[in-house]
Amino acid sequence: MTKKQASTDELISVILKGIDDVKGENIQLLDLREIDNTVCDYFVICSGNSNTQVNAISGAIHKVVSKELKDKPWHVEGTGNAEWVLMDYVNVVVHIFQKQVREYYDIESLWGDAKITQITPA
Repeated sequence: MTKKQASTDELISVILKGIDDVKGENIQLLDLREIDNTVCDYFVICSGNSNTQVNAISGAIHKVVSKELKDKPWHVEGTGNAEWVLMDYVNVVVHIFQKQVREYYDIESLWGDAKITQITPA
């Protein structure tokens, strides 16, 4: 019996639920599919107010995706200092920033050709 792979839309929906569960802020979805040579199809970007909240968002995403989709990230970086945590789910990469670090790196501008959707929490 093979494991059913969750669709990208399902994965994004569950990731957004994890972010919302711990009050992640300023959530944006960047659609990179129309851009040549991208590393994935989507970025999900959000902010937390402290390293504790950034780690809590990361943990909530990991937990809810694991529980609902039986999936786990291919790679996670940044949990040590929790200023910028990156969770790589292959087709979807999640960036969780502290506010000042997000402003400094401004990756939304680096991917200016992407279709950006502002996500309003439920």
